[in-house]
Amino acid sequence: MKIVSFYRFTAVSDPAKLQADFQPLCEEHGFLGTVLIAEEGVNGTLTGGEKELQSIFRWLEKELVLVEPIDGRWSEADEAPFRRMRVKVKNEIVTLGRSDIRPQTKTGEPIEADEWNKLIADPGTLIIDTRNRYEIEVGSFPNAIDPGTDSFRQFPAFAEELAEADKDRPLAMFCTGGIRCEKATALMLDLGFKEVYQLKGGILNYLENVSGKKKRWQGECFVFDQRVAVDRDLAEGSYVQCHACRRPLSSEDLASADYREGVSCPKCIHTLEDDRVTRLEERRKQVALARERGEDHIAAVIPAPVSNNTPPDRNLR
Repeated sequence: MKIVSFYRFTAVSDPAKLQADFQPLCEEHGFLGTVLIAEEGVNGTLTGGEKELQSIFRWLEKELVLVEPIDGRWSEADEAPFRRMRVKVKNEIVTLGRSDIRPQTKTGEPIEADEWNKLIADPGTLIIDTRNRYEIEVGSFPNAIDPGTDSFRQFPAFAEELAEADKDRPLAMFCTGGIRCEKATALMLDLGFKEVYQLKGGILNYLENVSGKKKRWQGECFVFDQRVAVDRDLAEGSYVQCHACRRPLSSEDLASADYREGVSCPKCIHTLEDDRVTRLEERRKQVALARERGEDHIAAVIPAPVSNNTPPDRNLR
């Protein structure tokens, strides 16, 4: 079956009506997944047959009166990573916490993957990674600024501070799949920056379309699914995820004396409360017993982290 992640910033006059029409259509086609609808657009991930998914895109394009077709990011799956179909109305399709910012009307100039290297090679350009710090720890572009955020809601504070210091330098902004940096460029334009660019399709599109040694990406790229991270060739990376804090863990983290599989890691061992440690220890024992019996234990699967950046079931953006 196919999995497709997509978003589009566009004016939605009646999100509730679109939800009421969209939910039964998805159920009729047997889709599973999550779609968020707001006045600023749509953002979702769906699983189903490719023909049926393409047909729902054509329906959405007609309903939203889109000039350009919806271009989703496609992948394959043997089993559906979702249990249900949910279409939700939200205040924002990616939560910045600034309802006055309207990316459906104006955003930074999109830069194709094959032009990105030239832009970020200019020493006069400020390169800004709009992702969270735990994502940036896994990898980023050289010389990119880390805003030091733990959620996208914290990005406006960083942006406002930067605007007070320097609005004249060009900005090159990027994120995993494009949605956060696109909205962030709208914020920067609102703050008075004149020359603002965004990496079209995000890091994943860059890694897919820029070849070999031309890739400027350093490290791996955190993704919001069971792979945890992907390497420069988009193969599954070397990171695993802490069950307690959901942070990505490197081989060095796993070798630390503070790492206890299924219980804690060097990044959370000193912050966990005793009762939670007790519960995690019990879970670890149950998982170990299930393994000895050759059985799968439901707790052995670490769910993808819930993020305010995209639908909670799967996040590639």
